[in-house]
Amino acid sequence: MTEPRSPSQTPGCLAKICGVTDPASVAAVAAHGASHIGFNFVPASPRFITPERAAPLVRQARELGLVSVAVVTDPDDALIQAVTSTAGVDMVQLHGAETPERARALRQGGLRLIKALGIAGPDDLAQVPDFVPACEMLLLDAKAPGGASMTGGHGQAFDWTVLAGFSAPVPWFLAGGLTPETVAEAVRRTGAPGVDVSSGVESARGVKDTGLIAAFLDALRAP
Repeated sequence: MTEPRSPSQTPGCLAKICGVTDPASVAAVAAHGASHIGFNFVPASPRFITPERAAPLVRQARELGLVSVAVVTDPDDALIQAVTSTAGVDMVQLHGAETPERARALRQGGLRLIKALGIAGPDDLAQVPDFVPACEMLLLDAKAPGGASMTGGHGQAFDWTVLAGFSAPVPWFLAGGLTPETVAEAVRRTGAPGVDVSSGVESARGVKDTGLIAAFLDALRAP
């Protein structure tokens, strides 16, 4: 079995395709040069998958050299156990209202963490230092609209000028409304070392399109 690649082994900009639910999409993610693949364990999401259904996809992803990520919101210990033991993911992405203290506790338990932060304005970046000690990566996403049932996956971008001069001591993903048509410009304008996409590579809500996955990753890698 092939060991999953670490981010430092993936050339160029990191890329995570999130909300994958089928083997063909896993194969497309790997074939077109992504570094990470996300599985969504949030019941309200149209991309929701159970740990049992995710397990064979995680094994497939590992064999293809992808780093697998469990997307969760405010997880209890039982869910953490399920996504790490039953599904067998490599990393956990905290995409809810988790506190820095909760992140530190999970890190002390041996988890590799990504923390997603909702961004609407410059003040939202003040959260970054609080999470860096516990999280080896960050994800900057558009802040969810008021009344939304989910903290991510809305297909909306935030104002990238907020990131002018931004830097972080750990790798980070830019997320929110990215598409094959906009990803290259997004990286050029923000200097993001990584990108994350879910709805931007779907033919219908929650349905991944292998052609769009290919187009997104090919656009990212194009000279």
